[in-house]
Amino acid sequence: MLLEVEDLHVSVERKELLKGVDLKVDRGEVFAVMGHNASGKTTLALTLAGFPQYTVTRGKITFDGKDITNKTIDERARAGMALAFQSPPAIRGIRLGDIISLAGGVNPWTPRPGDDMDLPKKMLERVNLEHSLYTNRELNVGFSGGERKRSELAQIFAMRPRLMILDEPDSGVDIDSLKVVGNSLREYISSYDCTVIIITHHRHILQYLKPTRVHIMSNGRIMITGGYDELMPKIEAMGYEQLIKEAVANG
Repeated sequence: MLLEVEDLHVSVERKELLKGVDLKVDRGEVFAVMGHNASGKTTLALTLAGFPQYTVTRGKITFDGKDITNKTIDERARAGMALAFQSPPAIRGIRLGDIISLAGGVNPWTPRPGDDMDLPKKMLERVNLEHSLYTNRELNVGFSGGERKRSELAQIFAMRPRLMILDEPDSGVDIDSLKVVGNSLREYISSYDCTVIIITHHRHILQYLKPTRVHIMSNGRIMITGGYDELMPKIEAMGYEQLIKEAVANG
């Protein structure tokens, strides 16, 4: 088991947002966390990544057999966890190519013998961004929604993570970029046996990845767990609210 979350309670400024989340993720598994707005999906993602404002008040997070509940963001990243933001930030003065190199452990200003100086080119090609047009651009400055998501994936691919947490990778993405993002993720997961948690509202990105399991969250808890082929038709036919009401009524 790569990731285990036990009875996780999380608060921000004394307001409890997660109210007892339990989940287990096997190595190489792809699964989705779905639900309506403010159900706790992004809180779960940011807590797993180690953002300090999300205070664990009870419970435990174990990654690769080690308790990381109180580990910092950088310690979790070095252990092999990576988070893709719902809205990747734009940062002036920082080149995209340099960030990709740093993510891959290469110092672009003082490289060491054997460092792969073509890493930005390789990673940008993975997400169908022309390296000659993007390597020297400021990070996400002037990028469309789809370009931002693809540039962030290039950075994450360079990290070679063991666990990717993707917070709404299909948000603000047009159909063409969605296809690139979906296919790039599918190829990367297949090549590197990476474990993936996908947070999303709908099935657009999931059609490319076909998760083994789907968790539906509401009010800071996981309310329903099932297979993708089983749950997706119900979500689309009934919506989250009615589906959860039915599940609660049926015990």
